[in-house]
Amino acid sequence: MAGKLKITLVKSTIGSLPKHRATIEALGLKKIRQTTEQQDNAAIRGMVFQVKHLVQVEEI
Repeated sequence: MAGKLKITLVKSTIGSLPKHRATIEALGLKKIRQTTEQQDNAAIRGMVFQVKHLVQVEEI
């Protein structure tokens, strides 16, 4: 887990739980199809797991 993760928002946060919306915002995502690169660590993996139904993740 030393690389990076490419995280893309693929579903809208409308109707999602407030804590899921906050997690998406903490990952740096605001709009659908927006992509961010984050460090691959346990904290980011936990955030991605919480909103796995809204995002697409690739390892780079």
